[in-house]
Amino acid sequence: METSNKDIDILIVDDEPDIREILQFNLQNEGYNIDMAESAEQAAKILSPRHRLILLDVMMGGISGFKFADQLRKEGNNTPIIFLTAKDTENDMLTGFSIGGDDYISKPFSIKEVVARVRSVLKRAGGQAEAAPKNMLNINDLVIDFDTKTVWVENKTVDLTKTEFNILVLLVQNAGRIFSRSDILDKAWKDDGIVLERTVDVHIARLRKKIGIYGDYIINRTGYGYTFNMKTN
Repeated sequence: METSNKDIDILIVDDEPDIREILQFNLQNEGYNIDMAESAEQAAKILSPRHRLILLDVMMGGISGFKFADQLRKEGNNTPIIFLTAKDTENDMLTGFSIGGDDYISKPFSIKEVVARVRSVLKRAGGQAEAAPKNMLNINDLVIDFDTKTVWVENKTVDLTKTEFNILVLLVQNAGRIFSRSDILDKAWKDDGIVLERTVDVHIARLRKKIGIYGDYIINRTGYGYTFNMKTN
């Protein structure tokens, strides 16, 4: 088996607490990492490239599961989706598949059935799922997506400027190496004109604040420059 369950994150989206909890309990027992949302709106804030599968309720207040799935597909997000719903008519199933759903489970459901469907969908998506992390870097709960130039900390998107993103990538990809302010200006600003070296300190201060606990890993070596030290703390 190429990927163990402990490496697989699943997002459960359902407005019924009991459903969320029973799915969480049983899927965690299978070794999966579980995140939960009670609405599509909350799920949109939680969802990240780390999630390999979404269990998505269709009938929710606010944005429906079908509408949320449709939005994801239009945005180019191809995370596999299993719809959960009390509606089991043929038209509903066709709607779910037509907007990019990967499977459709009717409520009430058997937990064994859910687990089997989860395994099946993950297996079918295996090639795609294995390819995704190649353009990403994970350091615990700090995730950098190089394709979309997006950063997540603890599954929450971090709003970085282009320069802040460039600085973070430079330091993280060269963890342990010290970069002088001049080095950082040359590599992170590139052709952005004349910039003072003290500007580096200002941007790094902002970057540290935005990435929370991971800001403590960016160390200033007095007289030398900055480095990303994962052994700190």
